[in-house]
Amino acid sequence: MKRQAVLPGTFDPPTLGHLNVIQRASRLFDTLYVVIAVNTMKQCLFQEEERLSMMEQLLEDYHNVEVMTWEGLVADFCREHSVPVMMRGVRALADFGYEFELAMTNKQLNPQIETVFMPTDPQFFVLRSSAIKEMAAYGADISTMVPKSVAEALMRKMGN
Repeated sequence: MKRQAVLPGTFDPPTLGHLNVIQRASRLFDTLYVVIAVNTMKQCLFQEEERLSMMEQLLEDYHNVEVMTWEGLVADFCREHSVPVMMRGVRALADFGYEFELAMTNKQLNPQIETVFMPTDPQFFVLRSSAIKEMAAYGADISTMVPKSVAEALMRKMGN
């Protein structure tokens, strides 16, 4: 049986922490779907197409990783694509509380889903996309937090 998992997120913007979890998860599964959530309730800095393009470029060397966008519930993505595992990266206890509740909700929506939590490597412990965007808005050096291409895109978007 082919081992498949989905790793969903808004990836606005993609961080080195995201890439760390994706790299590690890609070693555990035959196919890893990196699903960029299109959530109309969430206001993103980067448009759907921009986030997709960035992630495709960043993950082009991962031959078992498929990047796509999804508008709707990730539980429905799992059902439609017969993916039994949802990977979730966690940084801290606060993340775990939120992610645990989300996992329980997804399990109610799709009882076939099993959620696997992967703690981030220690050097990525404090990387949050929202904080990175705020730092970029003030012209801070974010080169240790995001890939170079993402830092450049952020600086262009912020007008720095």
